[in-house]
Amino acid sequence: MIGIAKEGWPFIGGAFLVSLLTYLLMPWIWIIPLGVTLFFLVFFRDPERAVPEEKEIFVAPADGKIIKIAREYSDLLSSEVISLSIFMSPLNVHINRMPCDGVVEHVEHRPGGFSAAYTDDASLRNEQIVAVLRTDYGPVALKQIAGFLARRAVCHVRPGEKVVTGQRYGLIKFGSRVDIELPPDVKIEVSLGQKVRAGETVLARLRR
Repeated sequence: MIGIAKEGWPFIGGAFLVSLLTYLLMPWIWIIPLGVTLFFLVFFRDPERAVPEEKEIFVAPADGKIIKIAREYSDLLSSEVISLSIFMSPLNVHINRMPCDGVVEHVEHRPGGFSAAYTDDASLRNEQIVAVLRTDYGPVALKQIAGFLARRAVCHVRPGEKVVTGQRYGLIKFGSRVDIELPPDVKIEVSLGQKVRAGETVLARLRR
């Protein structure tokens, strides 16, 4: 079943109203705002996902393509992590989901620029919302990063809130990128260039 994210209804309703008015006043061009309405319907779609029931896994927080897998030091978590980046095109589902069970420790909005989301600098310089989770496997960080087209991210969770794997927690409007920082002892189950689905694709497992 496919729903529509509530954040999309103002865009959909506004575009549909414009298409109706255009049909009445300028019927020769009404197909243009109607096409915009259909685009918004597709963009803000919110399909159900089959979240894996397996324990000790981390699922993708976003739909899109893996553009980075790196072991590095995280200033955010003050520790070594494995960092993955998922680039979302305008055609991807833009609902973001929790990668694992945990408790939200910290949520922070960081103002910045709007350069291309696929660049390395985007993770540091672009507008973003950072969320840090306390989990049984160690701290996990999520970054909703705005891009050239995406000008706003939405995060619904707050510090102290318990979250579960696959839970919807926000979205980024009109493209962009989500970074996730995982404990360094996980086994990565995806590869560069691979397409993933939020709440379904297993990114990593704990090493036993």
